Amino acid sequence: MSTYRSDFLAILAERGFIHQVSEPDALDARAKSETITAYIGFDCTAPSLHVGSLLPIMMLYWLQQTGHRPIVLMGGGTTRVGDPSGKDESRRMLSDEAIDRNLKGIRAIFSRFLKFEGEGGNAVMANNADWLNRLNYIDFLRDIGRHFSVNRMLSFDAVKLRLERQQELSFLEFNYMVLQAYDFVELHRRYGCILQMGGSDQWGNIVNGIDLGRRMLNAQLFALTSPLITTSSGAKMGKTAAGAVWLNADLVSPYDYWQYWRNTEDGDVVRFLKLFTVLPLSEIARLSALKGAEINEAKKMLATEATALVHGRAAAEAAAETARRTFEEGTLAETLPTVEIARADLERGLGVLVAFAEKAGLVASNSEARRQIRSGGLRVNDRTVADEKMILTAHDLTAAGVIKLSLGRKRHVLLKPV
Repeated sequence: MSTYRSDFLAILAERGFIHQVSEPDALDARAKSETITAYIGFDCTAPSLHVGSLLPIMMLYWLQQTGHRPIVLMGGGTTRVGDPSGKDESRRMLSDEAIDRNLKGIRAIFSRFLKFEGEGGNAVMANNADWLNRLNYIDFLRDIGRHFSVNRMLSFDAVKLRLERQQELSFLEFNYMVLQAYDFVELHRRYGCILQMGGSDQWGNIVNGIDLGRRMLNAQLFALTSPLITTSSGAKMGKTAAGAVWLNADLVSPYDYWQYWRNTEDGDVVRFLKLFTVLPLSEIARLSALKGAEINEAKKMLATEATALVHGRAAAEAAAETARRTFEEGTLAETLPTVEIARADLERGLGVLVAFAEKAGLVASNSEARRQIRSGGLRVNDRTVADEKMILTAHDLTAAGVIKLSLGRKRHVLLKPV
């Protein structure tokens, strides 16, 4: 049982969100006696966040649910630099236009989890470009840079690992931790923010911000990090053979998103129910008692609840019903993910490797499709593909006017000629 007295830290601890906390007693007392403001930063390197970002989003969700104020910090400024944490190479430089486009795509997901100012809530959406893009370099070096020890910065894991692997670390990236620390100070000035949260790889960066806040403002700031989430088999969260599991529906359909959670390994179900759904712990305890084939019911519950948070309850239930009809009744559900292809492709003849890899995206490459064929993992209209040179034509269209492609038993895409 948690020893925390504040609802916020008690819930995070009980559900498995906490890896490290700086001055836990002092933070717990503040969260118990007053409304605290906390933030998490999200850089704008892609047009959507993916499943790997869900953990910090859920931390902000529980922060607001327990009466506190969350800040979502969009990294419009820091995305121009690149965080070296956990990376072996420099981040690809994006144009300002691309960063702005990505930022718009990312913003939308947070309205599913948080109530913002002007919408009946107190959550804040901030963008560090508002202050970082206007910095004068010489003034910044004199006023901020003087508080940082290069010796200490070289000792942080994010830097040390890159140097030990003899991977280049640019001066641009080396500045990232200084800018992140300055974000924390700026958010304290603007909003009274006292807590930065993030993944365990962010501990050094956050502590830098705490130290800078003490030196510049004599402020008491706090850090809270979550554990690195991997599956029971050691795989990284949010990655599949077909690529990242994005949160935006135009990149990954609600059905495919539901299937991602339905395919959770047995050993991860209870942990993921605690982290990625808002089901009461008593209900999760009941589901944790299921054994054998019954654990599939817990997986379906996980899939539906996790999908409902991101895509809405109606889309989650529709995905669950599509899966039920497809797998339990063996029917061709019209609501399976559909990819439109040019009718001319079928008239010319569409190679099965191209169909699975490039058109449907069920596998990452032609070579992966070949491996799946050798192991009997690919099917067309429920018939196993035995020949990698198979050509799909209009003769393969079902009565519904589509071709059903399947990877294993659980992933399906309909090709629809237009």
